[in-house]
Amino acid sequence: MALLHWSAGILENASTHTLDVLLDTARAMSTTLVDDIESTREGATLIIKFARPAKKNALTVAMYTRLNALMADAAKDASVKCVVFGSTSETFTAGNDLGDFMGSPPTGEDSPVFKFISWLATFEKPLIAAVDGKGVGLGLTLLLHCDFVVATERTSLVAPFVNLGLVPEAASSLLLPKLVGHARAAEILLLCEPLSGPKAKEYGLVNEIVTPDQVLPRALAIAGKLAEKPPRALALSKSLLKDTAGITARMKHEGELFVAQLASPEVAEAITAFFEKRKPNFG
Repeated sequence: MALLHWSAGILENASTHTLDVLLDTARAMSTTLVDDIESTREGATLIIKFARPAKKNALTVAMYTRLNALMADAAKDASVKCVVFGSTSETFTAGNDLGDFMGSPPTGEDSPVFKFISWLATFEKPLIAAVDGKGVGLGLTLLLHCDFVVATERTSLVAPFVNLGLVPEAASSLLLPKLVGHARAAEILLLCEPLSGPKAKEYGLVNEIVTPDQVLPRALAIAGKLAEKPPRALALSKSLLKDTAGITARMKHEGELFVAQLASPEVAEAITAFFEKRKPNFG
């Protein structure tokens, strides 16, 4: 009888252990879609994808709010070692949805878009981007905060802020000249010239160029290698590579100018011309 009880206990414990393993596996591979942001855990990596293909993954306030929640959870979850940004379509992101953006414009540092930008600057764990297709606005400036960027031949990056009557964001006015030099940064930020994937690699903004079907797998392979590193040493080393104080200070200054410029006649004309599908007239 004692043997039977002992055997039953082993089976019960084994069953419980198996269930726990299955639940952990399910959680690690589960995919959630909330407010056009898809999130998936693959092992120690959190994959965040822009998932609004009908609008070329244009970003809304709701999407930024969801991104902030995911970043906050990832920051405090010790089982998350890396975050990979990607998309569910052939466009990385078309930048801000102008209709939604002007309907609920940012007014200060607590606005969802500025909160997300702040997360990019202060996030201690490695950030990786898997970029295919167009990356407009934040689709470019986000990459300046990533530790690794994998792109494709058809990647095209644009910073259209001046064309919209605005100023650069996400400390791009600081980080881009440091990365590519003033002359090239002026082409990107002042002329708003598009930057191809291969050219972005030549400039040092992108680590690797791969085929579209390999962009996410390659990003995940890099994340897998990073996940095996000692996390504290990795976080400290990442912090030494960045001037976080300088970056956040520049973000604050850019944000103040950005918010002020939103009320300008230049922005009004640029947005009106965009929706009327005509060339703006700035006088």
